[in-house]
Amino acid sequence: MTNTNPRKPRVNFSPEQKLEYAKLMVVEGYSTKQIMEISGAGTTAVRRWKKQYQEELKGQTPQGKKALTAEQQRIQALEKQLWRAKRDNEILKKATAFFVRDNNDLN
Repeated sequence: MTNTNPRKPRVNFSPEQKLEYAKLMVVEGYSTKQIMEISGAGTTAVRRWKKQYQEELKGQTPQGKKALTAEQQRIQALEKQLWRAKRDNEILKKATAFFVRDNNDLN
């Protein structure tokens, strides 16, 4: 049996493109169907972009995906920087404990 409804080829969109399409829906009043026709994206993706944009406007930083708005992108970058600093701090603590213990063994 052959599939009469083949899947569309997967298209990747940059965060900037997603933001522009989401703005068209939220700010300009475009429908999901219109954005699907313009972008070539599927229904689920277009709805997801709109939902994410609306959540970001409310100040919610997306987890596990790239932010669309510049403000949320900055928050994600700062969170990543903080995570790295904490990781580096833990490494330094362990190294210090190791050297202190090693130095005490010499005395």
